[in-house]
Amino acid sequence: MKHLIIILVLALVFSCKTDTKEEKTEIVEDTIELYEEKVDSTVISTPDIIQDKSIAIELKQNKLIEKEDERQSLESLIIEKKYLKEKEGYSIDFTYPLLNEKQNLKYANFNDYINDYYVDITGTEAAILKSKALCDSIALLKFKENRLINYKIYNVNDDLVSVVFYKENFYSGTLHPSYSFDCVNFDLNRGVFMTYEDFFLEGTEEEFRALINEEINSKISKGELFYDCWELSQDDFFEHKNNFVLNETYVEYYFDDCLMCPSYTGSYSVEIPLVKLLSVIKKYDLNPLVF
Repeated sequence: MKHLIIILVLALVFSCKTDTKEEKTEIVEDTIELYEEKVDSTVISTPDIIQDKSIAIELKQNKLIEKEDERQSLESLIIEKKYLKEKEGYSIDFTYPLLNEKQNLKYANFNDYINDYYVDITGTEAAILKSKALCDSIALLKFKENRLINYKIYNVNDDLVSVVFYKENFYSGTLHPSYSFDCVNFDLNRGVFMTYEDFFLEGTEEEFRALINEEINSKISKGELFYDCWELSQDDFFEHKNNFVLNETYVEYYFDDCLMCPSYTGSYSVEIPLVKLLSVIKKYDLNPLVF
């Protein structure tokens, strides 16, 4: 009887230890999974995956950089500016357009915004130096940080220029640069910036977001390198609803890394044909999208 009791006690103890071990394993696995999702391509489990995703990220970024725009045909309208500063711990490489004020004095509104607000060279340099001063890792302090701004520009009916600025930020300790976007639409005749409400009917944001998500889901279902992408949230769309460029056939929305796709797949932008937007386009003479 004593032997039987001892065997039962040992079996019970062994069983508890096994269950505890399994429970801990599950928690660790869940934690790793959540952490990997959060950091996207920065923390990856194996060298093979790192290499595959690195190649995919480079291809995605090169596709953006090599995308054709209309800067050559607009060379009489725009004055391209460049700023390059190379230091031991960082580099700043900005390329951006100004408008030729000899053609229209109202273009000063565009130039003042770009010079005084958007291309903040002094602020960029101060932010880099501050981050390095706060860092307590020798390895990270020696890591070179890069800040790049470049652009694509388009013209709509000779009445408006659409510019998408893309920022490449390479931070200390990251495997790849991250990309963010800002779009501006400028009325060349009136010399004013135009926003969502100038082109589209008031209160149509949800309808517009549904059209964007429909396009994303279409690409996912076709397997067009949109694997692991997801629908755009309401908050993200409202925050970026002015982040679009125009041409005479479609509206193209740009979203930062990891807003609708992880950095290693998908695209930075979604094109919506104007024919799909007839129900939300504002019908008035100053809207170049009216057709």
